Amino acid sequence: MSLQGCSGMALSAADQNNGEVTTDDEQQWLQADAIIAGISPTQFPAREFLITDYGAKASSGFDNTAAIKAAIAACNAAGGGRVVVPQGRFETGAVHLLSDVNLHLQQNAVLSFYTDAAHYMPYVMTRWEGVELMGLSPLIYAFEQENIAVTGDGILEGNGSNSAWWPWKGDWERRSWDYDASVDQALTRTPLFGMAERSVPVSERVFAENFLRPPFIQPYGCKRVLIDGVTIRNSPFWLINPVLSEDVIVRNVNFISYGPNSDGCNPESCNRVLIENCLFDTGDDCIALKSGRNNDGRRLATPVQNVVIQDCVMRAGHGGVVLGSEISGGARNIFARRCRMSSPNLARGIRVKTNSVRGGLIENIYIRDIEIGEVRDAIVINFFYEEGDAGQFMPQVKNLHISNLQVKKAQRAFVLRGFERAPITGVSLHNVHFKQTDSLGILENVAQLDQLDLTLNGQELKL
Repeated sequence: MSLQGCSGMALSAADQNNGEVTTDDEQQWLQADAIIAGISPTQFPAREFLITDYGAKASSGFDNTAAIKAAIAACNAAGGGRVVVPQGRFETGAVHLLSDVNLHLQQNAVLSFYTDAAHYMPYVMTRWEGVELMGLSPLIYAFEQENIAVTGDGILEGNGSNSAWWPWKGDWERRSWDYDASVDQALTRTPLFGMAERSVPVSERVFAENFLRPPFIQPYGCKRVLIDGVTIRNSPFWLINPVLSEDVIVRNVNFISYGPNSDGCNPESCNRVLIENCLFDTGDDCIALKSGRNNDGRRLATPVQNVVIQDCVMRAGHGGVVLGSEISGGARNIFARRCRMSSPNLARGIRVKTNSVRGGLIENIYIRDIEIGEVRDAIVINFFYEEGDAGQFMPQVKNLHISNLQVKKAQRAFVLRGFERAPITGVSLHNVHFKQTDSLGILENVAQLDQLDLTLNGQELKL
């Protein structure tokens, strides 16, 4: 292990407008404000299309798929507006949004989605764990649409459970369902990943039987997306998964799902994203920023970039703010601030996960003003995730800054694991304090670690 530390942080030149001297860190955070200001917002005409006017009924056993589709088509044809789901429980299959449509759930409205895969056919262009294919439709889906939204105070119910959707995960170490080998996702996942490595065209990545659970909400190749206010429960798979989209705002959303791979919000290869004022109580990573898996990620070569995460609460989950593991397209200009994380069931606070099969350049990551209550591992950078050092694509971390981080209770402060041939570099820790920690943790092949005002269990720490 080779560690280097430095004791200071340089000051920038005086600001030309007001003569004030600010730290480099503060200057960088002006970029976060600029990203938010640069996001093009959604706008909708003041027109409403009530789904009950198109035949929808809040009746058990009544399929509202066609009625919702008709309301969305009418709204789009009229030039846009709100498609309104009123109070009541409405059962439905896949919902496909069109441009200029705001799907709005009123208070006490529930969209309850079927768990029969037939309701998510025909196949659509989608991405699953960072690999493109023609697969089951996400529960709410949009393809190459502009100016779309899902808003309101209602509930999106995915109905994932130990008897529906989740058993497709397979023989998982933490499964609480009876294993059925005939619906194991490996039957589709393994050949799909093989196709991607062989560069099989996406149009040919089609399976007669597909056991890959669909994400809940996936805008694919869209521009100007808003998801605001709703509660999302019991998702089959990832909850919100924008892919190759621009100008995305996720705000005031409650993410409540404890199933396998119940990641909260996973923007993939997106540009200009704001995630704010959200509650995450999930079975996997709360927020995971991604850019494609292995050969498929390098084929598209589109990083996730210009992302701001702020004022969120993270409870249960595998990680609070995460980059990876499908990060082959890279990540840059990521900002997270004023978040609170705490739960006996929160495994990690700040997490980077990749390997030499994934690769990917992760750069310009700024994290500050974070409060962590109880967590297993506070700060994790792991180059040995899944396959480990089994490829030729070296992961890189450059300019990762963590400042004003307060940790009340952690089993381990750090898990930093680089490769001997590709050590971890470019990480700085400023004003980071661990109040109660069982162990310093693991530091392997860390070549550069800038540190200032770092304490562990009340004692000054020099790594």
